Amino acid sequence: MSLEPFFKSILEQDPMPVVVCDLNHTIIYMNPSAIERYSKWGGKKLLGKSLLDCHNDRSKELIKKVVDLFSKSDDNDRIHTFYNQKEDKDVYMVALRDDNGKLIGYYEKHESRVRDGSGFYAGI
Repeated sequence: MSLEPFFKSILEQDPMPVVVCDLNHTIIYMNPSAIERYSKWGGKKLLGKSLLDCHNDRSKELIKKVVDLFSKSDDNDRIHTFYNQKEDKDVYMVALRDDNGKLIGYYEKHESRVRDGSGFYAGI
């Protein structure tokens, strides 16, 4: 059984943006939340474009440094890149590796610090 549909569903249902890039910094996947979040910059039209084109020179330099760090050791897999105080969330770059531990890309992951107010097991 292929795990691909399960992993795709996990990403598609994540309420926080997830943007996946290959090692050339090409955006190869955006979940619906990311498409919505980045809609004023093109949303789905960003697929196939360089992530670097969406950033200023300082950010481009930092992104390249993080990918370089990821490539040096598989112990380097996650870097906290930003805290958004207004939305009370953290943003990370996370390494993507193949079965042999070789770096194949990276993704941007947003994580909310806001407590979920829906209640435990709401709707049951």
